Amino acid sequence: MSETTYKGWTRPGPVPPGGVAIETGETLDYLCGHFRMFQYEKGHRFSTDDLLTAWFGTHWCPRPERIADLGSGIGSVGMVAAWRCPGATIHTVEAQDISVRLAQKSALYNGLEDRYHIHLGDLRENTLLEFAPFDLVLGSPPYWPVGTRVKAEHPQAVPARLEVRGDISDYAQAAVKLLAPGGIFACVFPLDQIQRAEAAYHNAGLVLLHRQDVIFKQGDPYGIGLFAGSRAGDLPDPFRNHPELPGYETPLIIRRADGSVHPSIARFRLSCGFPPGLV
Repeated sequence: MSETTYKGWTRPGPVPPGGVAIETGETLDYLCGHFRMFQYEKGHRFSTDDLLTAWFGTHWCPRPERIADLGSGIGSVGMVAAWRCPGATIHTVEAQDISVRLAQKSALYNGLEDRYHIHLGDLRENTLLEFAPFDLVLGSPPYWPVGTRVKAEHPQAVPARLEVRGDISDYAQAAVKLLAPGGIFACVFPLDQIQRAEAAYHNAGLVLLHRQDVIFKQGDPYGIGLFAGSRAGDLPDPFRNHPELPGYETPLIIRRADGSVHPSIARFRLSCGFPPGLV
């Protein structure tokens, strides 16, 4: 093991395997715990939304043996889940080969090659069906229809933002086919589009069991919702039409109005391997 230092954080880190190196246009960044990720400097980069999705899903499905990540991009959601669930096998599906290449590098760097399986394909084409069932299915779908937002400059980042290969409904429809009995599908979507998220779960035959709202800055109306649900047919009758579902968690706030870290986000940061001094 070698010592690695990053912005004041020193802790043991993996010795890079042979051939895993930072190439021109790439960066190698801390993700969670001792895990690091390869990203394009000007392409799609992981976000807090990704970390929150993995945290929320593994919170409500804390001991999964098999996890799927839909539209996995560079692998940030799946790799946080892999760090939080060290006994789990993970299968991911991603349609962009350039993102798959980065995910493969990150999996090798973090020593995940024996239990982290990356598949090139479209989540709408049942790529992962032969590997099902999964106790937990995760997804960080794009938020906006094509034409409603400006396209990202880097082509790799476009599908992460705009619905060029399906929307949240496609994620839910794919997830319901992959879930083990009683399994959880967890995803993220903006708070100003809650009705779309709720409809996606309902139309796929999923019961929305849990919801967690996250506000990025105190006083700012924009935020995201984290959702977790199971197939209606797997749940006992009282859950299927329960008036008190989903269960609402206390909203998390990432930043105070003055820009400082809000204490409500501390439990998430600690549970994802951020050292106490940086919380």
